[in-house]
Amino acid sequence: MDEIRIDNLEVYAYHGVYPEENKEGQPFYINAVLYTDTAEAGRKDDLTLSTNYGEVCHFINDWMEAHTCKLIETVAEKMAEEILLKFDLIKAIDLEIRKPEAPVGLPFDSVSVKIHRGWHQVYLSVGSNMGDKEKYIEGAIDALKAIPQNKDIKVSGLLTTKPYGGVEQEDFLNGAIALKTLLFPKDLLVKLHGIEAAADRKRELRWGPRTLDLDIIFYDKLIYEDEELILPHVDMENRYFVLKPLSELAPNYRHPILNRTVSQLLTVVEN
Repeated sequence: MDEIRIDNLEVYAYHGVYPEENKEGQPFYINAVLYTDTAEAGRKDDLTLSTNYGEVCHFINDWMEAHTCKLIETVAEKMAEEILLKFDLIKAIDLEIRKPEAPVGLPFDSVSVKIHRGWHQVYLSVGSNMGDKEKYIEGAIDALKAIPQNKDIKVSGLLTTKPYGGVEQEDFLNGAIALKTLLFPKDLLVKLHGIEAAADRKRELRWGPRTLDLDIIFYDKLIYEDEELILPHVDMENRYFVLKPLSELAPNYRHPILNRTVSQLLTVVEN
């Protein structure tokens, strides 16, 4: 990934834990690495095909002046998100906030917080087998679009499948959703559970009927496991109702553990 660098941008702003910092202000220095693709802009010598670093600098300056935070951790977190939401061509950012006049009471050059944030490719499975199934799924898609940290949402066609897990119940309507998100996996999971709850989802019986089911299948190539979340989604390689719609959106997406594409996994299940 190409980089556009901004070094030691000086901004006078009003961030700090102590009241005098919020009132009197102090200088801050910002370093940023913008991860983007500069190839086409470089070949065509066309600024509209790249990210205007001057605009980014003024955006940072204006944001720093317009907001007041107690922690530079908060400054970094909020400003990184705002930059990624504002400038479409930036895929990720390294952002460092330096505070050379922090009230430490000892000799030092500066204190700083540095973070890396960026867009993540996510694939979800969506299903319903109660009530107006299409309406529940459409509502879930609308709710995902309403989350500011999501973009580029794509939806597969829907298919009807038999229930999975041996519980007698109505057939399911299933689909897949692709999106890019700024949310971390656990934060995204909380959002999905909130969307399910708004659809009156009840978690009373494993493999049981549900108004709405939203699962994270892939989050980038992340391999992760705790008590609440396993990535990639456990047993997805054996689930036709996951693989078939997912193959419409990402046939060549490769499972980071099994090292097989979605299309390859689907072929095994179909045979």
